[in-house]
Amino acid sequence: MRTPQHTPLTTEPDRNPQHTPLTTEQTVDTFTRFFRERGHELITGSTLLPPPGDPVLFTTSGMHPLTPYLEGRPHPLGRRLVNVQRCLRTTDLDEVGDSTHLTVFEMLGSWSLGDYGGPQSLRWGYELLHEGFGIPRERLHVTVFGGDEQVGVDEESLDTWRGTGLPVELTGGDENWWSNGPTGPCGPDSELFVWTGGDGTEPQGTPTTDPRWVEVWNHVMMRYRRHEDGGLTPLRQQNVDTGMGLERLVTVLQGKDSVYGTDLFEPWMRLVPGLWDIDEPSDLRLVVDHLRSLTVIHGDGVRPSNTGRGYVPRRLIRRTLTTLWREDPDRTLGDLPRELVSRTQSHFGLRDDPDSVLTVLHEEETRFRRLLHRGRKTLSRPEYRDRPLTEDDYRYLHDTHGLPRELVDFSPAGV
Repeated sequence: MRTPQHTPLTTEPDRNPQHTPLTTEQTVDTFTRFFRERGHELITGSTLLPPPGDPVLFTTSGMHPLTPYLEGRPHPLGRRLVNVQRCLRTTDLDEVGDSTHLTVFEMLGSWSLGDYGGPQSLRWGYELLHEGFGIPRERLHVTVFGGDEQVGVDEESLDTWRGTGLPVELTGGDENWWSNGPTGPCGPDSELFVWTGGDGTEPQGTPTTDPRWVEVWNHVMMRYRRHEDGGLTPLRQQNVDTGMGLERLVTVLQGKDSVYGTDLFEPWMRLVPGLWDIDEPSDLRLVVDHLRSLTVIHGDGVRPSNTGRGYVPRRLIRRTLTTLWREDPDRTLGDLPRELVSRTQSHFGLRDDPDSVLTVLHEEETRFRRLLHRGRKTLSRPEYRDRPLTEDDYRYLHDTHGLPRELVDFSPAGV
């Protein structure tokens, strides 16, 4: 799946003067209501924590908790499902600070567990984007799997899109082919793109030739199982799995050039700059993302620690403090308004006390300052002077002295 991460997500405003962009909450309501009206049951309780026995630390996609049901286990709510799943990914952590990457984000998803097929899903996808969200059809483009040495062109999807009149681009290779790892369920997918040229620029090119076409929704036709030898066999239960990033969709619908410009981040982007006078946009975005993500992680019951799941919130807090202290070591997370924590908890349906989040931030800041002080003493030893640190040095400093790499690489005076 193509994700043009560094392309500004600007859109041309709707020419209807009466048009008011949907808020984030209205967008979620429009999506879930659309599918519920078509017989889908809403899944609730979409925590960041994976099901018991799952080896991953956090839920990384909307389909992740549904894997057993996509494999054939009957779902207690039936064969048509819809949900809003909060997810967390650390693989792109170094990219946070640009216009699109987030640590915690939400996925809008719909599923057919052996019920309707891909063509129905695609027709509904077009209907929702065009009629439900009001995206002009001339700003829509789709891609379809063009075939490879094992599977031919996805003719069902191609014929469906031709019936709508939308422009279609056939792709080859790994494009428009979804796999959940080297083995297991897989199949062709079809992606819906929105033109984000802005400034009255007419749509041009295709999704693979012009990055201003931004992918917003992916429909996976889960038809095959890939085996260890690379071979494919048809699945007994053929599913449809769709996923659409909420923050990216809202960015497009609200005509913003960054996810941080949407109403979802408005309180954070309005209040945080005044707290710490952060000049660099990427630094501001990182601080906002990490503190907001920490609030959600805390709400799902995860507390900072040195290992496992708990190391993620600890790492987020330390990256935040490293960024803040780069310019002023007197900055403190104690200045964070309770309002921001409360607003984020409300959006995600979290019920914990905002003060408990602020308490954790205070404790972690105190711990980090002590580690920095100890780190300066350790690094002043003769064996570390006047030479670059090796990977063995980093490993020893972490395992023996509890000094994480980011602490070793950053130890400002005055902290």
